Amino acid sequence: MGDERREEKKGSLVLVARKSCFGLPTACPSCLPVYIYLRFADASFDIHFDVSNPDSDHVPYVEFGDYVAFNNEKGGVIECLKEDSIVDLDSKLPSLSVPEWVSTKAMISTWLAEAVQYELWVASDGSIANKIYFSDLPWPIGKILHWKQTRAVKQLCGITSLNAVEKEAEIYRKANIAYDALSTRLGAQEFLFDSRPTTVDAIFLGHALFVLHALPDTSVLQNSLLKHANLVTYAEYLKTDFLEASSSSSIPRSPFDASSSSSMPRKNASSRWRSEPRPKAKRERTEEEKIFRRRAKYFLATQLVAVIVFLSLFGGADGSEDAGDYEED
Repeated sequence: MGDERREEKKGSLVLVARKSCFGLPTACPSCLPVYIYLRFADASFDIHFDVSNPDSDHVPYVEFGDYVAFNNEKGGVIECLKEDSIVDLDSKLPSLSVPEWVSTKAMISTWLAEAVQYELWVASDGSIANKIYFSDLPWPIGKILHWKQTRAVKQLCGITSLNAVEKEAEIYRKANIAYDALSTRLGAQEFLFDSRPTTVDAIFLGHALFVLHALPDTSVLQNSLLKHANLVTYAEYLKTDFLEASSSSSIPRSPFDASSSSSMPRKNASSRWRSEPRPKAKRERTEEEKIFRRRAKYFLATQLVAVIVFLSLFGGADGSEDAGDYEED
């Protein structure tokens, strides 16, 4: 019975992620590990790209019929899929490996994830983040959203104008420690734990591929990773074996097209899972399409208002300061 249920789940999954670029199936450092996790599990799934919500923390997410696993719930998409017995790579993990497995996973999810966020939003010129998240939006909206995210990352990392140099050194020091530990752990093995991939492999492989392929050659993080030949070989080998071999059947042909957002294609896929008559599914899909288009318009309108308010407030503040200086003179 369990096997029959597992077979029913195959072919029913839809991963909604950020769009592909830099030769990666999805270029978002949060989405790529989820994509790899499903590949490692040999799960049959479709991928659709959401370009309408660049600042949403619920992306990536996985749909399975009426079930949805969001990134901002239960520790992330992968943990949701495991907890709800949808896709679980770690069910056969030897009990003796669990303590080290947990600590390794925590190290990748904190130290290395922080380093990627720092390079993507703080230490770079913004072009990479813009290509991944904001290139489909009007320029002013993309600029203000980038500014908001940069500010959020600085707050998350505890970076201020007074401690910026010290914080940067600390971030890279932790990343180097993590790479050293992972290189030692991997050795000459194919995977980090056991003889099969686990969640830890999915998370680290997503990190490594993003650092190697999305970050520029001037990246401090990339240069640190390149010092560990076995980690680089591991990443490129698994990329070829698990991602490139089946990429043609999983990635939409036009990822930059407006139809690749999470509105129309995602509902097309989910309508095929239901046993409802085709005409009814079409009517519901058309209504959903209208609702999502209206929401997209509202989103753009509110962001435009936010830009105008932001500029007016800053303009007003500058005017007040000028007036104060004039009175002092």
